[in-house]
Amino acid sequence: MIIGFEAKRVFQNSSGLGNYSRNTISLLARHYPDNRLKLFAPKLTNLYQLPDSAEIILPETFLSKYFGSYWRLYQTTQLLKCHQIDLFHGLSHVLPFGIEKTGIPSVVTVHDLIFLRFPQFYKKVDRELYQAIYRSSCNRATKIIAISHQTKDDIVRFYGIDPDKIVVVYQSCHLSFYGKVTDTQKSAVRLKFGLPESFLLCVGTIEKRKNQLGILKALAKVKCTTTIVLLGRATDYKEELDLFIRESGLNEHVIFLHNSSTDELQAIYQMAEAMVYPSYFEGFGLPVLEAQASGCPVITSNISSLPEAGGDGALYVDPENDSEIGEAVLKILSDKKFKAELIHKGIKNAARFSDKVVAANLMEVYRKVAKMR
Repeated sequence: MIIGFEAKRVFQNSSGLGNYSRNTISLLARHYPDNRLKLFAPKLTNLYQLPDSAEIILPETFLSKYFGSYWRLYQTTQLLKCHQIDLFHGLSHVLPFGIEKTGIPSVVTVHDLIFLRFPQFYKKVDRELYQAIYRSSCNRATKIIAISHQTKDDIVRFYGIDPDKIVVVYQSCHLSFYGKVTDTQKSAVRLKFGLPESFLLCVGTIEKRKNQLGILKALAKVKCTTTIVLLGRATDYKEELDLFIRESGLNEHVIFLHNSSTDELQAIYQMAEAMVYPSYFEGFGLPVLEAQASGCPVITSNISSLPEAGGDGALYVDPENDSEIGEAVLKILSDKKFKAELIHKGIKNAARFSDKVVAANLMEVYRKVAKMR
């Protein structure tokens, strides 16, 4: 089968949707190497090394290179038949306009509709753009992949899509998180980032929805002095965190990190006492899976998709309850038997999302959709 992909995020997003896109291409190439994968992307970067079964299709003219978004949304369709595409997969909410008229079946992955649930976190122009493109892609797709049942429910709720058109296919994380890091590698990462012997970890963009302030308030409330490492791209929300840190005297107990590599993040997970992730809402919650696969105990929210991701292998808290978050942290820090059991359950849960399982689920969708041509 020749499978085309809308692959902008593969080469232009270093985390989040980029990770999903790269992992999807890689696991399909590993487990189903007989397929030919064609990545339609407006720009090539060094973020991803193409597997042998994949090739990239780029805009060729000056105008299409300059107006990459236009090429991605409108001109890609014209190339699909030239490249004999059997099926096209939009990896992140988007299908090119006109694909529904080509006779080529299509799949679009929807990660979340958070901009509709929390519009206050997004600019009006962004909300309107997302709404127009996402709704259109869902309506025109032959099949929709939702990365969680939470996301599937939101697609039905906000867009009125027939539930039978939507299939839930959970995502996997990078294969390296399932491996073990040596003590030498840990020492090098600890030295590079100035990490203490004992620390807590939160991975994700520094933004209000992720609730890093809730973590800081929780640690202050229960008087926990273990350092918390907040690893992710900063937004204006960091100013709120900085203010609370100064007012509560946590200056020496908070470390902000950004731009760690996958291998470095793997080591950080494996050194952390726990990954604390009391997010208010997630489409899936990939850091939960990454932490569990790495053998790091997880504390996360008892709402949205997070119980789907964490399964039996996480300690759940109310993200609105600072005391509950703090007590969960103290439980893991003080109860070694409980911590070991949580790690064991987390590793077992992470196996549900192995790349072999996810690849098989994706191929099942592809085969069923290809027959609808």
